[in-house]
Amino acid sequence: MADVIARLREDGIQKRMIQEGRGEVPDFKDGTKVAPVSSMGAGTFVSFVHCCVWHRAQATFHYRTLHSDKEGAVLDDSRVCGKPMELIIGKKFKLPVWETIVCTMREGEIARFLCDVKHVVLYPLVARSLRNIAAGKDPLEGQRHCCGIAQMHEHSSLGHADLDALQQSPQPLVFEIEMLKVEKPGTYQQDPWAMTDEEKAKAVPVIHQEGNRLYREGHVKEAAAKYYDAIACLKNLQMKEQPGSPDWILLDQQITPLLLNYCQCKLVAQEYYEVLDHCSSILNKYEDNVKAYFKRGKAHAAVWNAQEAQADFAKVLELDPALAPVVSRELRALEARIRQKDEEDKARFRGIFSH
Repeated sequence: MADVIARLREDGIQKRMIQEGRGEVPDFKDGTKVAPVSSMGAGTFVSFVHCCVWHRAQATFHYRTLHSDKEGAVLDDSRVCGKPMELIIGKKFKLPVWETIVCTMREGEIARFLCDVKHVVLYPLVARSLRNIAAGKDPLEGQRHCCGIAQMHEHSSLGHADLDALQQSPQPLVFEIEMLKVEKPGTYQQDPWAMTDEEKAKAVPVIHQEGNRLYREGHVKEAAAKYYDAIACLKNLQMKEQPGSPDWILLDQQITPLLLNYCQCKLVAQEYYEVLDHCSSILNKYEDNVKAYFKRGKAHAAVWNAQEAQADFAKVLELDPALAPVVSRELRALEARIRQKDEEDKARFRGIFSH
């Protein structure tokens, strides 16, 4: 261990052990998946694909990122969102120093690493991606089509004041890592955001089917997460195409049914405004999408937008008259709810004026 610490120090990394780990330091060959116990979890965006075999090891760990000054203010903490970081060794992660330091750790070990500026100059960009994941967003949201160094020299905000300040004035950082487990190649399932483009394309149909199965079984929240993952994979691929190009349109046509399935889950979960937003975005591009009109009509009805609901249901009938029985049922339910609400309002007003 002393020689490892000496080599780290020569490279501008100071390691301080907080808690010893178990067993020997794993053999981190490319493809080992490392899981740190970090305090900033990666929310809804990540989920697993069960049909693929991966050839890199993975580490899983929790991490805290701190300023290196006396105050030692915390920048990020993976435990805050409740999900550890998962790092696939040899995947060319944008922050190579994380691979360097976790490869010196044993399972169960907790250690602090003070890293020189040269190792952490890209941390603001990496942190933004991780924060996007924790918020259920595309980890690439806000990034331009250029390398990390080029992005560092842009003057646009990262959307977080602390990361903007760090980007403008880079400084050494401290990473506190708790190693949870190390998984050998072929023994773990990969997260969509960490896949290659080819892996994403192959995984989408599998995730889609998993979402359908979960929905049929009544696991609506889990199904929504699967649809979201599949959409995120396709959106990531779409970002690399010219908007309006044949490949871009093909990907968009794959996204649309997944987004409609996601909206169905949100209808069941009574998250109506999200349904309105997504269905409207679909209809802005595909004016003849019957399912989008129908789901948006149901969402409008649920939030008392009676005229908008009636207009959407009328459009459904125009595009597909065979749906008349279903639309009639929805309109009757809407009218019944409106009558009930009117009666409740009248009763409430009578009570007010009777005093």
